[in-house]
Amino acid sequence: MSSSLALHDLIAGSNAPIAAGAPLPHRKVLRAWLAPLSGKTTAWPLLLLAFDYALLAATLAGAVLAPNAWLQLASGLLAGLVIGRLFILGHDACHQSLTPHRRLNRWLGRIAFLPSLTPYSLWDVGHNVVHHGYTNLKGFDFVWAPSTLAEFAALPPARRVLERIYRSGWAPGLYYMLEIWGKRMFWPSRSAMPTRRAVFVWDNLLVSGFALAWLAGLGWAAQATGQSFAWLALAAFALPLAVWFALIGFVVYVHHTHIEVEWHQERQAWSRAQPFVSTTVHLRFRKGIGAALHHIMEHTAHHVDMGVPLYRLKKAQAMLEHMLPGRIIIQPFSWRWYFSTARRCKLYDFEKGCWTDYAGQPS
Repeated sequence: MSSSLALHDLIAGSNAPIAAGAPLPHRKVLRAWLAPLSGKTTAWPLLLLAFDYALLAATLAGAVLAPNAWLQLASGLLAGLVIGRLFILGHDACHQSLTPHRRLNRWLGRIAFLPSLTPYSLWDVGHNVVHHGYTNLKGFDFVWAPSTLAEFAALPPARRVLERIYRSGWAPGLYYMLEIWGKRMFWPSRSAMPTRRAVFVWDNLLVSGFALAWLAGLGWAAQATGQSFAWLALAAFALPLAVWFALIGFVVYVHHTHIEVEWHQERQAWSRAQPFVSTTVHLRFRKGIGAALHHIMEHTAHHVDMGVPLYRLKKAQAMLEHMLPGRIIIQPFSWRWYFSTARRCKLYDFEKGCWTDYAGQPS
């Protein structure tokens, strides 16, 4: 049976679509719709993980052994994209949605997170507990949280400049590297992460050891091939990580920043807004891009039910869009739209419930 026919059968077995003016069903109802798609397997994720690690090995080998500098840099760029694919597998494992086995998921998540230098337990706290638990609730969800006009004006001048750079559209990777990874995950300070757990230390030791082994391997390769270690560290370590940071910063930004996406300051209003639907964007790309990113862009379905595995998200998203016509923010991707969003979504006016520019003018 084709995937389109299977999806048709799932939709046919559910209730009729919810009219645009009708109340949004409870999240339990939405999850019940997706229940047939929440089944997990073990073999397919293991194959995906092995395939992506093989791709990473090939691209890193190209960054070391390619016959000229431009091909080495191109290979390093591709390695950064493959790190993103591996991270998405780890992201699913951390949600316990990759395989049916909890312990296996924890170890697969740690393995998949290694090339992105992501400590599993700290990502779990920041992403699963905070971001998914309080999506777009100011004061709780810290990921790309917008400032108000008064908050922005009260910032020191240097910080205002940095915020402008972050939201220029050109520096999502810088934002993620400094504000998320640097402050909250990779050996976070006590002020950024007051809770101290032994597992945080062990996971940071794990990714730090991986980074050192990666660099040591490049040192050996430099000596064996007669190349500069500094050059190989740039092409096969720094560049892949920079591309990875740019990718994750971009993905998180476009998932929750849109002229129609709402942010909230009051918890009751946030809860009434059904934030797992109103605060996420389904960004549509040309054919092939979604699969290349393990369908992470089918993001509304993921927020409705984190238990749906990535290899079933496309069907889950299609079902939600069929059942909730007009409720889900669907945005065809273009660079024109992206930079228009970056230009219009600078600050947020919580009283008016809208995005503004740096002068406080509604977008």
